Amino acid sequence: MKSQKGITLISLTIYVIVMAIVVGVVAIISTFFYSNINDTTQNLDPIIEYTKFNSFFSDEINHSNIKILDCGTTEDGQNYVAFDNGVQYTFIPENKGIYRNQVKIANGVTNCTFTRNIKNGKDVIEVKFQAGNRTRETTYTLAN
Repeated sequence: MKSQKGITLISLTIYVIVMAIVVGVVAIISTFFYSNINDTTQNLDPIIEYTKFNSFFSDEINHSNIKILDCGTTEDGQNYVAFDNGVQYTFIPENKGIYRNQVKIANGVTNCTFTRNIKNGKDVIEVKFQAGNRTRETTYTLAN
């Protein structure tokens, strides 16, 4: 008897059709995925970004016995404030973000400045936050 090894033309056609359907489904799903990612990055709400930043920063300021180590601007235009607990907030203009140490906490920020002052014998930080067409100026007083 003759050995019959291999695949028939009909089974090969079925395999090709099934693979074409699988590739088509994956292409459609990835197209929807990437279009949704682009929509998310383009529709940033300035109020939401300020609220995210404010919640982190307010929590930091309200820790007891927290001190400001340094506050200023670097040579490349990054504005920052550093606290004695090891946390630093930095505005990086190149990618329009505010970072808490290495974690990005606000996106789409066009400008953010931190200014250290002393009012009524207490350390205060004045923050000017600008995202989109909104500008917020807030004064934070450090808890003692």
